[in-house]
Amino acid sequence: MNDHTTSVLRSQDGTISRITLNRPEKRNALNGELIAELTNAVRVSVDADETRAIVISAAGPDFCSGADLASLQKISEASVAENVDDARSLLNLFVLIRQVPLPVIAAVHGRALAGGCGLATACDLVLASSSARFGYPEVKIGFVPAMVLAILRRNVSEKHAFELLTRGRQFGAQEAKELGLVNEVFGDETFAQEVIAYTKKFEGTSKSAVALTKSLLYQVDGFAYLEALETGADVNVIARMTEDCQKGITRFLGGK
Repeated sequence: MNDHTTSVLRSQDGTISRITLNRPEKRNALNGELIAELTNAVRVSVDADETRAIVISAAGPDFCSGADLASLQKISEASVAENVDDARSLLNLFVLIRQVPLPVIAAVHGRALAGGCGLATACDLVLASSSARFGYPEVKIGFVPAMVLAILRRNVSEKHAFELLTRGRQFGAQEAKELGLVNEVFGDETFAQEVIAYTKKFEGTSKSAVALTKSLLYQVDGFAYLEALETGADVNVIARMTEDCQKGITRFLGGK
């Protein structure tokens, strides 16, 4: 199954919903059209019953270079209200990625910079090719990676976040893994196959349990210890009542 749009491609590969940023001539730079289509592609992927995970990758040599020149020109000329609407479209995408009940995986090759690095950071998991490059260079043009900051601060230490956001330097995939931004680094030559193999591991887990775990993980962020435990207890009870859990316990105990 393939759904073709101007800026984004979506296909179903068994249990994997594959979303591809498709502006290679612009290094997959973000603009209003791409953000809208990407948001829609994520929603469509969730609606497919067979989907166990969503993979966001990109056509061409780079993952995403951030906002394109036309979008930056638009920002410089827009009114306050227009800039609010533009910023909230990306905010809504970041919120959606955390709200959907499926793992959303960024498969990063080439450069992921500025908003492109923010998009990768916003995903639940990040896989990177060994030559991938990351960076938040917004401060170099007087811009602030403000929404990305909220996500980055939850992925790395305060001091690392400060350094990455205020120096604007690029860094490699291995350093990104050491910082906690990347889960796995795979060789360039085998990257596509490794991403598929990694993602297919979700076929061996309970879809409902993964959904509840994802929701709980982000829900308890910032909770006090006791509140987090009490919320976990509530989800524990819900999980026990699911069909997956009932069948899993029966299998574990040797039933049929």
